Amino acid sequence: MNSGSHAKIIDGKALAEELRQNVTLRAAALRARGITPGLAVILVGDNPASQVYVRNKVKACADSGIHSVLDRHPADLTEAMLLARVQELNNDPAIHGILVQLPLPSHIDAHKVIEAISPAKDVDGFHVASAGALMVGQPGFWPCTPYGCMKMLESIGYELRGKHAVVIGRSNIVGKPMALMLLQKNATVTVCHSATANLKSITLQADVIVAAVGKRNVLTADMVKPGAVVIDVGMNRDDAGKLCGDVDFAGVSQVAGYITPVPGGVGPMTITMLLVNTLDAAERT
Repeated sequence: MNSGSHAKIIDGKALAEELRQNVTLRAAALRARGITPGLAVILVGDNPASQVYVRNKVKACADSGIHSVLDRHPADLTEAMLLARVQELNNDPAIHGILVQLPLPSHIDAHKVIEAISPAKDVDGFHVASAGALMVGQPGFWPCTPYGCMKMLESIGYELRGKHAVVIGRSNIVGKPMALMLLQKNATVTVCHSATANLKSITLQADVIVAAVGKRNVLTADMVKPGAVVIDVGMNRDDAGKLCGDVDFAGVSQVAGYITPVPGGVGPMTITMLLVNTLDAAERT
């Protein structure tokens, strides 16, 4: 272990600030043309984590000159009523982006609700049309978290062509789209998950590792080759109740070349890319 050197930190907070300045300028340019970019955020029920996420999204909009509508509904809202509300927002010319905060109460089919959002307003990038566009390399909305991870790699000037990127996690929200974005940049991509045999032998070959499983210490120092770039998408709590990621930060930062912290890494980037997607949607109208 090269205990003498420490990984460089990729500061998601600083990068997000930088990108948001550009968002503010673009929003001002749109308003000068008489278009106020608008985002509708739908929150059903009172999941405390969701309330925090939604509050952060609404605040980020306000700070950047994007008009946001917070649509709060009780937990017993029917699926039919939610679908009708999505339809109203689809037809509202003042709204350019629609976001339904997940998870939804169990009596509502989240897939059905996401598919009801117009692909032109799907700023979360979760619609099947958005996933298909990413798959075939057509323009569409990229899911905000993996999109943010790509921006972080870009910010350190990392050339992905020919590099081996390992994605741990295969969710539709992070793992799968992440793999496709890395592939688009000519990386050689391996996707690992709960059924992967001998994860360590694979991660040790990786130039870039994206950990996105939502489980503490999935990646430890002995699993990382010296100098690798490690991006930690996880959001967990440690025994003391403090926010931590999927990566053993203390150990891995002794070995990796670059690492993202939790908090202050991928999190701020996710919301920033939501703002970028909303602006893209408004500029296309």
